[in-house]
Amino acid sequence: MKQPNIAIIMKGYPRLSETFIAQELYGLEAAGLNFDIWSLRHPTDTKEHPVHKKIRASRRYLPEYLRNEPLRVAGGILSQCLKGGFWRAAGVWMRDLMRARDLNRIRRFGQAAVLARELPPEAAFLYAHFLHTPSSVTRYAAIMRGIPWGFSAHAKDIWTTSEWEKREKIAHCTFGVTCTRYGAETLQALADQPDKITLVYHGLDLSLVPDTPQGQQDGDKNSAQHPFRILSVGRLVEKKGYDLLLSALAGLPPEVDWHFTHIGGGELKDTVRRQAQELGLADRIDWRGAQDREAVFDAMRAADLFVLPSRITASGDRDGLPNVLMEAASQNLAVLSTAVSAIPEFVEDGISGTLVAPDNADALGKAIAQIALQPQTRADHAAKLRDRLETDFGAQSGIEQVAGFIRNAMRS
Repeated sequence: MKQPNIAIIMKGYPRLSETFIAQELYGLEAAGLNFDIWSLRHPTDTKEHPVHKKIRASRRYLPEYLRNEPLRVAGGILSQCLKGGFWRAAGVWMRDLMRARDLNRIRRFGQAAVLARELPPEAAFLYAHFLHTPSSVTRYAAIMRGIPWGFSAHAKDIWTTSEWEKREKIAHCTFGVTCTRYGAETLQALADQPDKITLVYHGLDLSLVPDTPQGQQDGDKNSAQHPFRILSVGRLVEKKGYDLLLSALAGLPPEVDWHFTHIGGGELKDTVRRQAQELGLADRIDWRGAQDREAVFDAMRAADLFVLPSRITASGDRDGLPNVLMEAASQNLAVLSTAVSAIPEFVEDGISGTLVAPDNADALGKAIAQIALQPQTRADHAAKLRDRLETDFGAQSGIEQVAGFIRNAMRS
């Protein structure tokens, strides 16, 4: 069997919340690229999406904590320390450590040494998903092995990485792609060569999405009915704004008979459930936890409105263009979200969906009430968003771009 000549490095794999990455990997394999998947962490989700099972690439796991695999780490360092690339990487790493005294950087360098040792001899390119930790490990390993690398940046990794670090990673890499116009412009402004950074929307591979039943395509799901079924899918973390959504639901007028379903895990699980209890909403909410993609699409087909109240946190963390909005559009589901980051690049307010200002529970509640009472508007918006998805946000063109960048990098 031909040995993989590309390594794709990720923070954790597989993850239910990162279907956009799995979709890309599946597409890159279909495009003929031969790679292994290297993960810095073992998976914490107990389920996988069907697309994960379609990906044939081997899964390799670097030492999550160096102390747990000391012989493997020592072997990585000893195998590389007699090579010039190791000491060049060590110099870069030491400068990084002096500017940001974070002990996690020690782990990144150890993981990079293991990666550099265990990559097959044929390895010709490294490709990191996320600009923060995975790109640090990838950069150090690339220097050790003397091979090119590139990255795909998304959301939190752009907004929470120091400016000096972004500048240096962009300067050293062969190419970078990112999934929002706002993110692309931000990174291009930091680049020594702005054309290194390219906007590539993840889009949605509709071949991996179940067909919408005909009745829903015709708008029947948006007819007036009770209760009004609201759905959201996302991790229970600050940037998703679920505390705001609960406050908005608590303020809905009595003529809106609603029920809310949430899918996803997250660190704020207990906090939001306690808030729902305190607001007297608990009996109108179904917390389903993390689910596979099939269950997510089932819930979308049963819902009347998809809500994602994204916000920008104090640390600067925010969504990019959440893939789940495109998944909702694929099921002819009306969308309500916020004007944050790249969301307006997909959802056009008042045309193909509804956008409100972030961190405004009152505006969110008024929008929900208005949408609930206008079934025909919901149907019109859902149809236009589905058209926009098919016309401008298909996945294939983006996958072809990334595959082309990787092939060019290996040829140069």
